[in-house]
Amino acid sequence: MTSTSPPTPPVTRHPMVGFEHVDLRFPNGTHALHDVSLQVREGEFVSVVGPSGCGKSTLLRLAAGLESITDGYLQCGADRIGYVFQDATLLPWRTVEDNAALLAELDGVGKRERRGRAAEALSLVGLDGFGKHLPHMLSGGMRMRVSLARSLTVDPQLFLFDEPFAALDEITRQRLGQELTELFSRKTFAGLFITHSVSEAVYLSSRVLVMSGRPGTIVDEFEVPFDYPRTPDLRFDRSFTDLTERVSVALREAHS
Repeated sequence: MTSTSPPTPPVTRHPMVGFEHVDLRFPNGTHALHDVSLQVREGEFVSVVGPSGCGKSTLLRLAAGLESITDGYLQCGADRIGYVFQDATLLPWRTVEDNAALLAELDGVGKRERRGRAAEALSLVGLDGFGKHLPHMLSGGMRMRVSLARSLTVDPQLFLFDEPFAALDEITRQRLGQELTELFSRKTFAGLFITHSVSEAVYLSSRVLVMSGRPGTIVDEFEVPFDYPRTPDLRFDRSFTDLTERVSVALREAHS
């Protein structure tokens, strides 16, 4: 008689941020979001695409506690949040290592430990040897790496990305996208990424959400089946281009 092992129970991934039927009206009367429901679970990378002004960046500000909802329910299960903006927002008088250590410093981390965290984070984003440089000595892509390293020093459970690669040239943008998937594979944080680029959203994400025009709401959702980390060749794979086309069609329909 043979014995069989019990089936392995599925891994429970806890929500790092959850929106349930969220509405937001600003004091001036602008209806920014309507009936938005979405979840980002630990170990999941979710991108949001939508027309300009639909409230994509507002989702991040709500998740970070920088705005308050008008109606619905919002829960954030992350104690540590990293926020990467469109601009690197580096302090020009501080060196790269001091910029990278800034959030840890503001958290009251001791000098030796925060320097260690900054060195590790800069290594993770490929900036070994640049710690003593000032921001004006770096390229745009390198400055965004410093911005990413700065958030890594607080070991975020939830990473919020507000179009961080939008101002970069296409080659740099694709290279940083690939590096971000490698980092996600190693750190397995939860990610919520805002972008206007459909191909970027598909390349980075485990799920892509499509928003309507203002007031923004989620009108479509796409699972992305590709394994992490992702190689540059994936962008030329037929299954990738087909999925990108489907998301693009959904975005056009949401904007019409």
